Amino acid sequence: MSDSVSRPKCVVEQYTRRGSWVVVVRGDLDMDSVPSLREVMEKAAAALPVLVLDASGVTFADSSALNLLLLVHQASTLRIVAAPQMLRMLRLTGADQILDLYPSLEEACTVAAG
Repeated sequence: MSDSVSRPKCVVEQYTRRGSWVVVVRGDLDMDSVPSLREVMEKAAAALPVLVLDASGVTFADSSALNLLLLVHQASTLRIVAAPQMLRMLRLTGADQILDLYPSLEEACTVAAG
């Protein structure tokens, strides 16, 4: 029997905006997709002092994604725009008290520029 439910592949885009590096991620963040996202985020954090992660298109995030966010937060100034599914995980784990969360990309970039 084949798997009739296919999960969205993780798609990553990146660009600069208002002096910050923006990484846009859509799809699932799990142990298969997080390593490539980690590489992108580490390079972005080294390029500019502020990294904005637009995760508003994330459909699923597991503990490997949470671990990545916490590691990048410790190494850089990380601002996150999170999808409802990711917000739920961050609230359940208490990570919302540690990470800098924003309701929109515009607000995250405005704070980053200011």
